[in-house]
Amino acid sequence: MARFYEQHGRRPRRAAGLAAAVAMTAGSAVMLTAPAAHAEVVDVNYQCRTPIGNKGAVSPIDIKSTPSGGAYKLVMSFQKGVSSSPVELGKGAMQPSALIKLGGAESGTVPVSGPPNDKAIPANTPIKISDLSGTYTPKGSGKVTFTASTLTIKALGTTTTCTPSNHPQPSLTLDVKGSGGSGGSTGGSATGGSSGGGQLPQTGPADSAIALGTLGGTVLLAGAAGVLWLTRRHQRA
Repeated sequence: MARFYEQHGRRPRRAAGLAAAVAMTAGSAVMLTAPAAHAEVVDVNYQCRTPIGNKGAVSPIDIKSTPSGGAYKLVMSFQKGVSSSPVELGKGAMQPSALIKLGGAESGTVPVSGPPNDKAIPANTPIKISDLSGTYTPKGSGKVTFTASTLTIKALGTTTTCTPSNHPQPSLTLDVKGSGGSGGSTGGSATGGSSGGGQLPQTGPADSAIALGTLGGTVLLAGAAGVLWLTRRHQRA
């Protein structure tokens, strides 16, 4: 009888240990496989060449990313206004766009653009730039950095070009996996678009982490089912 309990008492413990190991392995897969992303707000000293002379302003720049299929939607946000106009700019009179410089595993630029100003901008006041958005499609694999580059403001038939003068640090770093094709002169494929002024709440490829989490949960349930089967088999015996 003692031998019976010894033999049959081990099976639930061994099965439970196996299920725990499976659960830990699944959790580790989610933690280790999820792609890394790092973002921070960086001060950019823009020097602008305007039709009436040169102007300068420092604005903190934030670049966020959201994965979309094999690409990333980028949103570039300006926390302070840059440049100014000697006359009032009426609603819809100003159209902003910019370039985001790629570094690390890729090179080139990603164009981003935003909607016209949704309300009048008074004369001789800093011009608040709306959120600028665009799409980045990686071609290579590895860590890619995203740094604020040239800003262009078109208003009342004039063009103002603002260039960072302080060699800013990257505002965003992504660990990407590309298709391996040729990126051309702009590195990864990129298209610009209007963002509507909203910020994206997620940074980095969250979709991949969610998918891996679902896989880990499935493996965990399979381990639990194995424990239940062994226990019932023991009871029948």
